[in-house]
Amino acid sequence: MADMLHSAIVTTWLFIGGLAALAVVIERAWRAHERRASARLEKERDDVAAMGDVVPASLHPKIDPLRCIGSGACVAACPEHDVIGIVQGRATLVNPLACIGHGACMDACPVRAIELVFGTETSGVELPRLDRNFETTTPGLYVVGELGGMGLIRNAVSQGAQAAEHVVEKGARGAGDVADAIVVGAGPAGIAATLGLMKAGRKVRLLDAERFGGTIAHYPRKKLVMTGDFELPIYGRVSRRTMTKEELAKLLVDIRARTDLDVQEGEHVTEVERDERGVFSVRGTSGVFRARNVLLALGRRGFPSKLGVPGEELPKVSYRLLEPAAFAGQHVLVVGGGNSAVECALLLSDAGTAKSVSLSYRRSAFARCRAENRRRIEEAIAAGKVRAIMPSHVERIGEREVALRGEGVPRGAATIPNDAVIVQIGGTAPTALLARFGIQLVTKFGER
Repeated sequence: MADMLHSAIVTTWLFIGGLAALAVVIERAWRAHERRASARLEKERDDVAAMGDVVPASLHPKIDPLRCIGSGACVAACPEHDVIGIVQGRATLVNPLACIGHGACMDACPVRAIELVFGTETSGVELPRLDRNFETTTPGLYVVGELGGMGLIRNAVSQGAQAAEHVVEKGARGAGDVADAIVVGAGPAGIAATLGLMKAGRKVRLLDAERFGGTIAHYPRKKLVMTGDFELPIYGRVSRRTMTKEELAKLLVDIRARTDLDVQEGEHVTEVERDERGVFSVRGTSGVFRARNVLLALGRRGFPSKLGVPGEELPKVSYRLLEPAAFAGQHVLVVGGGNSAVECALLLSDAGTAKSVSLSYRRSAFARCRAENRRRIEEAIAAGKVRAIMPSHVERIGEREVALRGEGVPRGAATIPNDAVIVQIGGTAPTALLARFGIQLVTKFGER
């Protein structure tokens, strides 16, 4: 009996010892995994930081390291991935340029160590001065959507609807040829604002410099966009976390048809003036429109950044890609390394009709991209579908060639055959236009 008891005790202790050893192995393996992940994220963070003081155009997270407990909830909640990572046990902003202001990380943090801010402590973002209803310092003049620093569709819709509610509450009405309101920009914010005013029985004009859909109309084919649930006046609730450009375009067509939404396309607004009676005159392509309220729902794409090199004025240089069919049989060079540039190169590559697709970027890695875009472009490069010339920059654009310089340019290949150049290096907010409209601007330095 004693022998059996002794044997059972020994077996038990051996079992416990085995479990302990296994736990040690698992714990060491997990710590090694964490160290590798932390090192990778540190490298990516340092690579982005080497660009200088990078400043996202929209809201992005600011993390308080003293409050953070390293739970990782913010990392798991982020739909973009690798915007935030756990580095040495604390949440760290790894790639702020990949953030588009979802705010999911802030909501997920169990200790409220995250807030959403504009700009950084050293580099500011210039934005219109707005009150809580998105009204500027000029009574009756509002700015909603992307131009106010909010790039997410659901945010733009919410702002447009809220501004419309405020217009209705204030009660300023037009008479005769003076409308109650003019909305400039037929993207998500402008559509929501117009529908909100229509629902309240207001006389409203919707103008757009190009066509219905605003910036969405310029998205590349099959581009995946983040929406989230949102409520459109008159139309109802839309419950989709993500959509492709085509799905979003179909939704916009349905919205327009079901709400009888009218838009005057091709109206490029150049002036907005308010007289002593509080009536606005909005000068567009076809003339002057008048209203008691004006809601500016403009995007940022109308002001693309340029390379500033010889030959950029050639007709073969463009700043957006709508359909790859236009580049069939051509040697195409995409310039840039952000989401737009990568998506453009992938779209051309997937179509398979271009003679060649090359990508020139001034850095050696795609730090300005969403994780999924980085994965796809790296696969396309490895498969030989896209030729990456990195780091490099365009020195000159010729009729049939492009001259490149940089460490990533192979010897003897400083000049490559070229039929088309697509420049995707971002854009700037039309702050000069806002200032001309009499809108006061403010620079945000890491502020909520």
